[in-house]
Amino acid sequence: MTPTPCTVGNVMTRTVVTVAPAADFKEIVSAMERWKVTALPVVEGEGRVVGVVSEADLLPKEEFHAHRPGLIEHVRHLGDTVKAGSLRADELMTAPAVTIRPNATLPQAARLMADRHVKRLPVVDANGTLKGIVSRADLLKVFLRSDDELAAEVRSEVVSRVFPVSQHDVKIDVTHGIVTLTGRVRDTALIPVATQLAEAVEGVVGVRCNLASR
Repeated sequence: MTPTPCTVGNVMTRTVVTVAPAADFKEIVSAMERWKVTALPVVEGEGRVVGVVSEADLLPKEEFHAHRPGLIEHVRHLGDTVKAGSLRADELMTAPAVTIRPNATLPQAARLMADRHVKRLPVVDANGTLKGIVSRADLLKVFLRSDDELAAEVRSEVVSRVFPVSQHDVKIDVTHGIVTLTGRVRDTALIPVATQLAEAVEGVVGVRCNLASR
């Protein structure tokens, strides 16, 4: 009875700018500037993702450009000082890449981004082949659904299923993504269920339940 969740495959960007492991520093910077992106998946062979190179991976070259770090600084920032001397994508990239499957739900993607402190995830199939990329902005696309669209889904996927007898006595109002359920139903024990299911509809911001017994 739970509404079908939106998946990463529904919102991901399918055309992805990538670089090869042998791509040099300036080639990476040029690609980022040309396509206005802040990170690039590094792929080899038939598109298998082996890492991700981001602006954060490139900045050490500028940070340590004007001076040579001392021994203590070198040890303290070992990863950065190594990258400062790197020239190719396979030397600069963060590996292994944090990836996700197309059938993962949006909450799963959001949780992975938060846990791993990344802003985007390459989307790969079972073989690790790149299928797209999903960003924080992509995860918010579901909240662009219109109020009318949300009301129709709450009506068809929640109210009509939970309250088949009383469904015509339930009024559904949606304003700025907030669903308000008003009316009288026969089985009040199902009211919390309806509220929970309405909250699970992709794009719903919140639910106000004013349902009562007939």
